[in-house]
Amino acid sequence: MTTPDITFYTVGTPNGVKVSIVLEELGIPYKVREISFQKNEQKEPWFLKINPNGKIPAIIDHSRGDFNVFESGAIMIYLCEHYDPEGKLLPKDPNLRSQVIQWIMFQMGGLGPMQGQSSHFNRYAPEKIPYAIKRYSDETKRLYSVLNDSLEGKEYLVGNRYTLADAISYPWVRAHFLSGIPSINEFPNLKTWIARIDERPATQKGLNVPTPDKVKELTDNPEKLEEFTKVAQSAFKFKSVEEEK
Repeated sequence: MTTPDITFYTVGTPNGVKVSIVLEELGIPYKVREISFQKNEQKEPWFLKINPNGKIPAIIDHSRGDFNVFESGAIMIYLCEHYDPEGKLLPKDPNLRSQVIQWIMFQMGGLGPMQGQSSHFNRYAPEKIPYAIKRYSDETKRLYSVLNDSLEGKEYLVGNRYTLADAISYPWVRAHFLSGIPSINEFPNLKTWIARIDERPATQKGLNVPTPDKVKELTDNPEKLEEFTKVAQSAFKFKSVEEEK
């Protein structure tokens, strides 16, 4: 196996930390390059050469000819294919591997986009649009119910052991309060699953890359949550329809 030499371009968002958690779980050495949303670095020409979509996270694998990988799910699979010879997070068994990839697609195509829209319309949008708020909040909760039902009688989603299937959705669900969903008490299996993953040492390391994790602090402190919201609105320059005219 090639000795990894990876530069990780990231911000402490759910999409960013799910990759740092995997890097930590696999014990892969990496260098961190934090991207500044305030400076719009993700749209600069040098970064677009790494990720043409202008989003975080992305990696450059210098040990494999400076190979670039973008899209968080693709990065997670790539890391396992090259640096997880035992199949710790991406099983070698074809059926289990397929099940893990199905959950990766579930997060990338469903949970991430829907919860992201729920977060935007509940917290960051300059105009409150009740239809959008309800639509995306309801769909996010429906997806939570899918996870909750699938965890019935199990500790983890696939093979009853921790895999990419868990690592990819965990950072999103733990940030549910940002999406207009203050509590997940109605999803008891999901709640204990979050607590279980919280306890993993690699999780705690990965959550604090590239900056200290703020989820608990924001959950417990409404004033800091509002301050965080204003900073995010400013960084992304969200404008109302009237302001855009």
